Amino acid sequence: MSATPAPPAKTGLTDKILNGVERAGNKLPEPFMLFLILFAITGVVSTAMAWADVEVTVPGSDEATVIKGLFTGEGLTWLTTTLGENYIGFPPLVTVLPILLAIGISQHSGLLAAAIRKLFGSSPSWMLPYVVGFVGVVSSIMADSAFVVVPPLAALVFKAAGRHPVAGLLGGFAAAGAGYSTNIFPTSLDALFAGITTSVMDALPDFEFTAVNPVSNWFFNIASSLVLGFVAGFIIDRILEPRLNRQGIGRDEITEEGEVATSGESADQMRAELTPAENKGLIAAVIAAAVLTAIVLTATLAPASPWRNEDGGFLPKSPLLDSIVFLVVAYFIVLGLTYGIVVGTLRSTKDAVAMMTESLKEMLPFVVLAFILGNFIALFNWSGIGTWIAVTGAAALEGIGLTGFPAVLGFMLLASCLNLFIISGSGMWAIMAAVFVPMFALIGYEPAFTQAAFRVGDSATQVITPMNPYMIVLLGMLRKYEPGAGLGSLMARMLPFVVPFWFVWTVILAVFFFADLPLGPGNGIFLG
Repeated sequence: MSATPAPPAKTGLTDKILNGVERAGNKLPEPFMLFLILFAITGVVSTAMAWADVEVTVPGSDEATVIKGLFTGEGLTWLTTTLGENYIGFPPLVTVLPILLAIGISQHSGLLAAAIRKLFGSSPSWMLPYVVGFVGVVSSIMADSAFVVVPPLAALVFKAAGRHPVAGLLGGFAAAGAGYSTNIFPTSLDALFAGITTSVMDALPDFEFTAVNPVSNWFFNIASSLVLGFVAGFIIDRILEPRLNRQGIGRDEITEEGEVATSGESADQMRAELTPAENKGLIAAVIAAAVLTAIVLTATLAPASPWRNEDGGFLPKSPLLDSIVFLVVAYFIVLGLTYGIVVGTLRSTKDAVAMMTESLKEMLPFVVLAFILGNFIALFNWSGIGTWIAVTGAAALEGIGLTGFPAVLGFMLLASCLNLFIISGSGMWAIMAAVFVPMFALIGYEPAFTQAAFRVGDSATQVITPMNPYMIVLLGMLRKYEPGAGLGSLMARMLPFVVPFWFVWTVILAVFFFADLPLGPGNGIFLG
């Protein structure tokens, strides 16, 4: 006699929602195909509008912008003669690739991982959640490596301090993901966003605005990083860890240190403690940073400095601000080389080249994606569709009276929802910037401010979407402590970070908005 099969377990509302997100996300094409489809749609729509003689006039301009179609003689000629230029001239490549070369030396020499371990290891037990929160938020300097380096290290130091290792593991991931778009240091992401922001403003060629560079959101980022780091620590300390302790999760399944090490990182870099050589390397790197800073200050603060503008200052534009990429590259290279030489991970020029090569390898998917991204944005601008959408969209917002901070809130909510399906920050910003940067410029907002608002919506929800591939990596780490853990339980534990991060980050943006504070050197909120 066969046993009666057990009835299927009931699916709760949360699981239904998450399953729906996963199914919808899985139906999206991968990013390259997505932008190829968008390119084709833009080509068809632009051609139809060109045949209909659609034109638009930018407020303040005397000449109308006539929509040009891709599938016309003029459009096909434009495409065949500018295809390579659209790709190589894609602004993010100009800034991101040099910074990546430099970060490659700092990362693969071991400097960044050692700095994180130093911060963890030197913190008292009560402070650990807040250190993990802060380090997690600013770990985006390591790009996606943050998702596989910070969580297991945080678990190790929590365990060593007698605290719940799963709280460190999950808290480190949540802080790194929900605060991914901000940092106290300029990063390759800042360069990437700035390049896209500036490129889409070509839709308004005669429009005066302050150029966006990798430090255009720096002041906003510093404030965001400090506050969000504290918020993450508070959630880990007061919500996540107490709940794990009440549930008795993970206490009996704690494994040895070697088992938490993630593939791709050496066992040495995954230890919580630093060796004497690593401590010497960090001290040498700090000294090198101080020397380089003294050199930069001496060169730029001199009265006759060539890095000053014509008025003898630095704002709103000067050779110093135009040298931001060089300065970021210089710091990462000098500190990485110094640390690597002292520790012994860098013994020759060949080692440095290998580190930079490895860094570029990790970015190759974006370099490939940039081919279609650059051509998509170029078509958007050349056809005039970007101008038409910006003007008509701005007029529509003004028509319904939605031009103040509520319009910005709507934009951020849209970004947060799209982030559940499109986890590529650069890809989503390319789509949204093409429409919203010119649109918001026409209702009086600087492109740098629109970019700052996007950062808020872009990050918070990526720690609960099944489209984030690092969620699966985290699940593997979690199962070392909790073998029965599933994706649903993982997402449920991430939820307490999402709403507070979104709300607090929005409040920070509101303070900058209503107080009209500068977002970065030379970049404000409002145009004019």
